Amino acid sequence: MSLRPKAQETYDVVIIGSGAGGMSTAITAKKHGLSVAIIEKEPVFGGTTAFSGGVLWIPMNPHAKAAGIDDDREAAITYMKEETGNFYNADAVEAFIDTGPEMVDFFERETAVKFVPTLYPDYHPDVPGGVDVGRSILAAPFDTSALGENLKRLRPPLATITFMGMMFNSSNADIKHFFNATKSLSSFAYVSRRMVKHFGEVARHGRGVQVTSGNALAARLAKSVFDLDIPLYTDTPAEKLIIEDGRVRGVRVPGATLTARKGVVIATGGFAHDREKLKKAYPHLARGGEHFSPVPEGNTGDGIRLAEAIGGHAPIEFNDTSAWMPVSKVPMGKGKFGAFPHLLDRYKPGVIAVLKTGRRFTNESESYHDVGAALMRACEGEAETAAWLICDHPTIRKYGLGYAKPAPVPLGRYIANGYLQKGATLADLARATGIDAAALEATVTAYNATAEKGEDPEFNRGSTSFNRYLADPAHQPNPCVGPIRQGPFYALKIIMGDLGTFDGLRTAVSGQVLRPDGSRIDGLFAVGNDRASIMGGNYPGAGITLGPAMVFGYITGRALAGIGAQGATA
Repeated sequence: MSLRPKAQETYDVVIIGSGAGGMSTAITAKKHGLSVAIIEKEPVFGGTTAFSGGVLWIPMNPHAKAAGIDDDREAAITYMKEETGNFYNADAVEAFIDTGPEMVDFFERETAVKFVPTLYPDYHPDVPGGVDVGRSILAAPFDTSALGENLKRLRPPLATITFMGMMFNSSNADIKHFFNATKSLSSFAYVSRRMVKHFGEVARHGRGVQVTSGNALAARLAKSVFDLDIPLYTDTPAEKLIIEDGRVRGVRVPGATLTARKGVVIATGGFAHDREKLKKAYPHLARGGEHFSPVPEGNTGDGIRLAEAIGGHAPIEFNDTSAWMPVSKVPMGKGKFGAFPHLLDRYKPGVIAVLKTGRRFTNESESYHDVGAALMRACEGEAETAAWLICDHPTIRKYGLGYAKPAPVPLGRYIANGYLQKGATLADLARATGIDAAALEATVTAYNATAEKGEDPEFNRGSTSFNRYLADPAHQPNPCVGPIRQGPFYALKIIMGDLGTFDGLRTAVSGQVLRPDGSRIDGLFAVGNDRASIMGGNYPGAGITLGPAMVFGYITGRALAGIGAQGATA
């Protein structure tokens, strides 16, 4: 099912891209009296948002306030100054912090978008201004059958993070029931009900309709778009920006022209699959290494190139140009692979990460971005940027490892297809993986010497609330640290991926795209990952992509309607 524009259509605003940035801009502009259309080059809408965790980082958000969580503007600004360093932009950061709570109120009051609080700490809670809870909120689960025929056009969730096509709630309570189904009658009954419901949904709709995380956020935004009668055209790539009298006046698409009286908004998701640009931006690719991104393949930098063609400025200048995500390559059959983002397993006790030298290189329980950055630094000068997750048999059967699920799901298929390597001893495992055997044995011996006591003197793992948040609270004295003792032993190779790019078009706070000299391109705006991140290449907390995407989408939508300050550069 596709929907394409007619030969000539005129709107106040035309938005290129259908992720959270684009849709939040569209909804805001329409709610403030403007006519809006969204175009999307892929046959499905939702962008990277539909693959994401659906978390927004919003300091002082209404859900934290309702829960009595103490946070304040000064602390949030202090944290951002600490995290962004030389890239701190006072105007943009203050606009984000001051507008975030208002944006949440607006969407929850005026649209189908709803959020729930989380217990996520900031990723660096021990940094000045950091907090242990309250700044991250999550899209509430959603029944996507409410989209009607448009359900067929919603991007499905990332296949590697579903189980039999099902999505789970943020507490992972569903997953615990599934892996206790053979041990508990209550879990067996729960799983039976869930399976019957899920496969009934598949029979009726062609997919499961009870969604969570980013798929719920994308669906809720899309429901709001359709409720407002905003056209969302799919299979409609932007070919060229139309310039008249020095101003952007619209967009040319295959077989049609869309005129924009107020402005065109670029929201195409960044350049995570623009191979030529990545070779310049990613040092591991420049060395001939591998990068495997789980973001949609359509994120090829189209919007940035459109803007650059008329003078827009998108330099590569952040120390870390993307949100790094260690991933493993899951064999999907017929020579194809899926990217599994390592969001949970690294935090568990009894799992460590080593280089091919057999040495650990970082605190495995730090954020995916921090672990990815550490891996890149550790592999500087090497042809390959890669590491191995190592664990023993009791650990993998309790927690799983990557795409390999815990007991009772068998491990045989993952070993047979090469996803996992297995060795009766650590030396056997080292031979199977090419890891230095003597060094691996020495590393595990040294780690085990203190792991029984829950200590990690080398990297201080488990020392922060964030380290402990995704670990195993039942494992004491340290939920992140446990020994690796009982064979057989397992290894899983991880390589570099990303959750989206940070560098992007330089803009005013309002979103208006800037030239290299700082002047504004009339009629052209950018939001989401096409706009340079206010985080300066760092990753301060859960939701630092979607939070700014929706806040600046709200700011840009209002600016297009003539509401709010036009601001300085972002």
